[in-house]
Amino acid sequence: MNQSHWENVYQTKDIDQVSWYQEQDQKTLELIKSQNLQLSQNIIDVGSGASILIDQLLEAGYRNLYVLDLSKTALQKTKLRVSEKGLDLGNVTWLEDDVCTAHLPQQYFDLWHDRAVFHFMVSEPQQEQYIENMKGALKAGGLLIMSTFAEDGPTQCSGLPVQRYSIAQLKQRLGDDFRLVHYDHDLHITPWQTQQNFLNSVWVFKG
Repeated sequence: MNQSHWENVYQTKDIDQVSWYQEQDQKTLELIKSQNLQLSQNIIDVGSGASILIDQLLEAGYRNLYVLDLSKTALQKTKLRVSEKGLDLGNVTWLEDDVCTAHLPQQYFDLWHDRAVFHFMVSEPQQEQYIENMKGALKAGGLLIMSTFAEDGPTQCSGLPVQRYSIAQLKQRLGDDFRLVHYDHDLHITPWQTQQNFLNSVWVFKG
């Protein structure tokens, strides 16, 4: 992943002026809550950026959260916002790292969440590196919630090419170690009112 690219994005743009901005991430929060996780279980949000999801998870009572992003600036913005809301920063472990190569605790996470990171992996070796790192970090029976651009979604994001997916293509890419539980499509509206079609999916890691 291109760290300098993402650092530049978060240094030069307000968080509400990037295409993936959401005032609330109600969709993801509902998907997570629907999986009946205990509030003490371990959740990692990869490529979190300055997403509001961490605030929402803290407000919902989850207390073992990990936030991973390439951009130090994005993490600082999230920390500041969370702190200003009076939420407990001690319930979050902050990781400035590349999701493909980060040294993560093994067989540790009950939930791996990825909104719009995996679709930036456009080469097969990079995709395999991501998946292998994720499989190492997830517990057997752990959950993957992933959102990528759908097959009729954008071909680029933030000036970078992306890999679009149908559910069949994503199933093939993830492989037999993941069992599909749920999927749907939704339309994300960017701050400048363009439409982006997303594929949302929930999987169980067989381990």
